[in-house]
Amino acid sequence: MALGRLFHYAFDAVLVSTVLAGVKKTSGFSLDIDQLTTNSTAKSAAESYLGIGDSIYGMIQGSVVNSGYFTNLKK
Repeated sequence: MALGRLFHYAFDAVLVSTVLAGVKKTSGFSLDIDQLTTNSTAKSAAESYLGIGDSIYGMIQGSVVNSGYFTNLKK
């Protein structure tokens, strides 16, 4: 029971990080980690957290580009 809940929260956290990466890639806006905290450990954790979202977003984008199910609307 607790393991399933932990997995669910971890999946949700990765999903939020991926959405933030998409916002960063499409609009250029990103979280200002310096305003969130002054603790260097927390900054490092936040950068790692956002880096996971960037990696997942890049994998998804690469899969979409190579898929035949999607088309480019900016022709």
